[in-house]
Amino acid sequence: MKTHTWRSQARCQGIDPEIFYPAADEDADEAKSICSNCNVRLACLEYALAVRERDGVWGGATERERRRILRQRRRTA
Repeated sequence: MKTHTWRSQARCQGIDPEIFYPAADEDADEAKSICSNCNVRLACLEYALAVRERDGVWGGATERERRRILRQRRRTA
């Protein structure tokens, strides 16, 4: 799926981007809530993992959570 295709279908369209860049992981609940009901959440998450996105909430996962996912994938590969 092309990046622009899933982005155009994302539930976060038109929402203040600041919500997705909280100061701390503990403040990510609002962004995660939006992501949880998004039809393209997994595509968004996979994109962030593939490009090693460092900041923000992508696909319902914070930077710390994405690093954990990548570590787990490396262990099971």
